[in-house]
Parts: sequence; C-alpha cells; structure tokens
Amino acid sequence: MTNEKLIAVVGATGSQGGGLVRAILDDPNHEFRVRALTRSATSEKARALAEAGAEVVEADLDDGPSMRRAFDGADGAFVVTNYWAERTPEEEAARTRAAMELAQADTAALAAKQAGVGHVIWSTLEDTREFFGTDESVPDVDGAYKVPHFDAKGEADAMFREYDVPTTFLRATFFFEGFAGGLGPLRGDDGKLTLTLPMADQKMSGIAVGDIGRTALGVFRRGQELVGATVGIAGDHLTGEQYAAALGDALGEEVLYRPLGWDEFRAQGFPGAVEMGNMFQYYAQNSARFVGDRDLSAVRALNPGLLSFRDWLALPDNGIRT
Repeated sequence: MTNEKLIAVVGATGSQGGGLVRAILDDPNHEFRVRALTRSATSEKARALAEAGAEVVEADLDDGPSMRRAFDGADGAFVVTNYWAERTPEEEAARTRAAMELAQADTAALAAKQAGVGHVIWSTLEDTREFFGTDESVPDVDGAYKVPHFDAKGEADAMFREYDVPTTFLRATFFFEGFAGGLGPLRGDDGKLTLTLPMADQKMSGIAVGDIGRTALGVFRRGQELVGATVGIAGDHLTGEQYAAALGDALGEEVLYRPLGWDEFRAQGFPGAVEMGNMFQYYAQNSARFVGDRDLSAVRALNPGLLSFRDWLALPDNGIRT
C-alpha cells in the first residue's frame, strides 16, 4: 500500500492539467500519485502519460457518471474547463460556449461531492461583469456576458460552494505562450518588429502555463489550509513597453510597442475579436485590482521555480519566432 495521496486531474492532456500531471510525476518527494483524466486513453498524449507513470482513466465533463467514477477514491482533484475547445456545428447550435462551461463545472462539482474528494482546485477567473456592470460601450458576447471565458468560470464558482465541495479557487491570467501565437510581435513593411496590445500604459499579469500546474501542486501540499481560499496567480506584471523590451532582448533586436485601442481591436473581425478586446479592456481598466490580487511573492512561496517573463523567454522551446 502506498501512502501517496491520489490526485485526479481533469484535462490531463491539455496545458493546465498536463502541467500538473508532469509536476506530480517529476516531484522528487513523491507526495502524490496522479490519475490523469482524458476523453481518450488511447491518444498519443494519454499513452505518453501512462508510460511516464500516471494512471490514465477515460472521463468526460459532459458525462456525469464517468466523472463520478474517475473521482472515486481520489484525495484531491484539479478541475479545468476549456471555453475554446473544438466543437462540432451541432454542439455549437445546441448551446453557447458559456452554457457548456457552466454545465461542465456543475458536473465536476457534483461528481467531486458524490465521490467525497477532500480537496478540489477549481481553475477559475474573475467575473468581469462585476467590474463592467451595464457599460454598453463594452459589447455583450455569448448572451449576457462581457468576457464569457472569464465570466462563466467566475459564475461557476458558486456551484462548488453550493455543493459544499472543499475547494481552492485558483485564478490564473494571460499565458506567456500567447506571445508565441497570434499576439506575438510582427514585422511591418518597414522591417521593424511591433508588439500590438490594447493595454494602454497599464500592467498586464502573465504566467507560463506550466506554472499553473506547478503552483496547483503547491496548493495541494498546503492541503486544508487553502480550502475555501481564492488564490490569484501570475509570474510577472509588466506594461506593454516592458513586454516589448523583454521580447526585443530575447530576439536580439528592438521590438516597438503599439497600444491599440479596444474598439480598434474588437473591429478586427477575427473569431473571438470582440471577446478578446473586452478582455484586454478589463485587464487595462482594472489593472490595479487585478495585479494586486496576484502577489508574486505569495505565488513563489507555493511554486519556488516560478518563471518571470524573461525566465520564460530564456527557455529553448518557448516558440517565440519573428
């Protein structure tokens, strides 16, 4: 018999859940063992986790009984939902993405309660409507939401409380990895690199996605001490100018910062442009509160290896390209 506590991890083949699975498997103290929850145990990522020592179990947040079985016997559980998950046209027509997240959070909270899980970490975010209120200059998205991938998670916090699930509410932020995708610096016709962000002159919190899992492990180590607590996490708080300067140093050439307006960002027309524009407006206008709720020293106490933005840029596999 092992004395290691069992942690069930939702989204084990994704970014956040996968980070926690790896953190548990790499932990030299072997305080926990991990049950990796995935919709397909035969996928390449799931097989790799099994080979690395994880117990791999098939479960689906849209299937309550499967979640109940997957949580059975677990001492702790990490729950995350994915607003941006790929969906079929039929699924899109059946319900909004926010409604999907709310239903999945309800399924996970109820399953955790039924299984008697002793400590749940719910990966959540602020409900931006508490800040924006009825401001009509910020367009509604996906029903009566402003930033639905934030708001639905914040709304779902109540489900864990209503089911009386012993929960730590872990609030993350913008992923540094976003700079390796569509939000990274682009080279203009003049040959110069420009970072375009609708952040005005305000600080934006960011985090390496792998640090979410590593910090969650630190929360599980604290155990009951953090049940009921809301823990805001980040790896750095930088202005657009500071992000651009760090990117420039990493790339070996100057990166200019262009603070795009929120309406201009929303008007770009790509899928999610309005929601993302609203998100950046929230980050900027509520910067003091949002940043203040993410104490880097407190996060580092949970995760001593916490990466700053420059630390992350120094990683060889960060994906930053020009």
